[in-house]
Amino acid sequence: MSDAPPFSPTIALLAVARQYESELGAALKNLNVNIRKFALLGHIDATPSVSFSQLARRSRITVQSTHTAVESLVRAGLVEDATATPGSASTLRLTEAGRELLARAKREVGTLDESLAGRFPQLVRALKESVLETR
Repeated sequence: MSDAPPFSPTIALLAVARQYESELGAALKNLNVNIRKFALLGHIDATPSVSFSQLARRSRITVQSTHTAVESLVRAGLVEDATATPGSASTLRLTEAGRELLARAKREVGTLDESLAGRFPQLVRALKESVLETR
């Protein structure tokens, strides 16, 4: 019988992250949005003049996938493109429904943040310090 594998902080962090990603996905599903679209809504809200290329880089997805996702957000009435002309830069902005959905989604994230901080306060402090160090 082999010994248990040594503790790996990388694997442990990935396991915790996967659990919370799953919980966030479930919470957002109740709002009829997924994590990728939630992120796009946040980027558009923060930078209304953001280009599709910038959105793709920030979201770490292809420009084509970004166009597809944004088009679905437009069809859902969450985003409007004031310059929806092929070949020209877009001016994306959230609609009132998009702002309301984003606010509700952020509250879900806040609930998960509180849960994470309650269960793993040292991990949350270490993550915060790590993020602040890289700025």
